[in-house]
Amino acid sequence: MGEAELIVLGRASHAGLAPQEGINAIHELAWQLARIEGWNDFFATASPSTPAIVEGGTRTNVIPEARALFLIFVPVRVSDMRGMERRLHALHPFHRGARLEITGGFDRPPLERKMSATLFAARQIAAEANESSLGECHRGGGSDGNFTAALGIPTLDGLGGRGHGAHSSREHVLFTPMPARAALLAALLATT
Repeated sequence: MGEAELIVLGRASHAGLAPQEGINAIHELAWQLARIEGWNDFFATASPSTPAIVEGGTRTNVIPEARALFLIFVPVRVSDMRGMERRLHALHPFHRGARLEITGGFDRPPLERKMSATLFAARQIAAEANESSLGECHRGGGSDGNFTAALGIPTLDGLGGRGHGAHSSREHVLFTPMPARAALLAALLATT
């Protein structure tokens, strides 16, 4: 998983009196956002990128000089991570006179499927513990499991409480499945 900051630098100018003297950082940022969105392929193995925060501008009658964009990257494989880093640092401006400054990068490797595959005998244990929710999937994000997997240690992740609405005002954990999930965790620990 990674985070990056893309700062677009243009040139301020009066929006009504001399718009031709400005370089609009918002226009440049819009082009960059469209380019970055094109990197996503949610149905293949490409790394999804998500614009998370956009800041900038000073007044409504001023061509904005600077704009900042904060991005989150969630790669599926280490090779995806490296490719995303190359793309990010190869960005160039669309508008003459605009400049880009890029900082940040990846702070944790992806938890690759191959590092969990050997542990999926856990499905049988889950069936015996009447915990039918255990399945294989890929989710974006990061945990300490990303680090253990990168060290070559077989790793299962996502065994916490079940719920919905992660990182939103609707986020919640379901109480009813907690005993079954606790029994599953105990069974998994007992077999290691």
